[in-house]
Amino acid sequence: MKTALTIAGSDSSGGAGIQADIKTMSAHGVYAMSAITALTAQNTTGVTDILESTPAFLAEQLDAVFTDIFPDAVKIGMVSSAELIAVIAERLARYGAHHIVVDPVMVATSGAKLLRPDAIGALQDLLLPMAAVVTPNIPEAEILAEMEIRAPEDMETAARIISERYGCAVLCKGGHDLNDANDLLWQNGSGRWFRGRRIANPNTHGTGCTLSSAIASNLAKGYPLETAVERAKAYLSGALEAMLDLGKGRGPMDHLFDLKSGYMKEAEA
Repeated sequence: MKTALTIAGSDSSGGAGIQADIKTMSAHGVYAMSAITALTAQNTTGVTDILESTPAFLAEQLDAVFTDIFPDAVKIGMVSSAELIAVIAERLARYGAHHIVVDPVMVATSGAKLLRPDAIGALQDLLLPMAAVVTPNIPEAEILAEMEIRAPEDMETAARIISERYGCAVLCKGGHDLNDANDLLWQNGSGRWFRGRRIANPNTHGTGCTLSSAIASNLAKGYPLETAVERAKAYLSGALEAMLDLGKGRGPMDHLFDLKSGYMKEAEA
């Protein structure tokens, strides 16, 4: 069985963060491991409190994983401090980690900034150059490329700038009222569009975590990047189309839904 490691924060509601990552990796038939950067008190409506891991304890978690079950791929989600980012970069370099997928969780869908300026700088300087692919949304791509994105052509320009600046492939995600659900993968000097359609599902908490984890899972299984992105996008669309609704109608998606592979199926109510 292939293995994957998620380095991210915990979401107490189970819809995003390491919970979404582990569900997604498991649904892809990949053995999931985690190193927790922070505990959060959150649900689909927002975050009420955060308790960060210490740099020393995060290092211990990474040591425990890499010295026992070496991951075939690594997904990095939200890391809120420069000190934690430095620990991650040092440990990934020490152990020679590969197939690193960085989801640069810097800006919430609402537009709120999620990282301090020093953490954004550390992310750019230390983690992005190590990535096989980085998966920014539109606001995050604007920060990384230092430009406004108002049209599909701007996405292509931003993706090229980010790729050349950090030496990694870039999946610039659509949405945010731009370009429907079409995503652009830029690597080796050229781009490929992955066409999608917007699905009218209000339960989209954790979609970015799910997509990046699905890409990491497929890279762990040996698929080339383009195929990994294609399969991950199909997986996410299937999860959204499942239309699972929890609680008061604002519940997270069920990330165990996989139309093609059938690794896990949505349980009947």
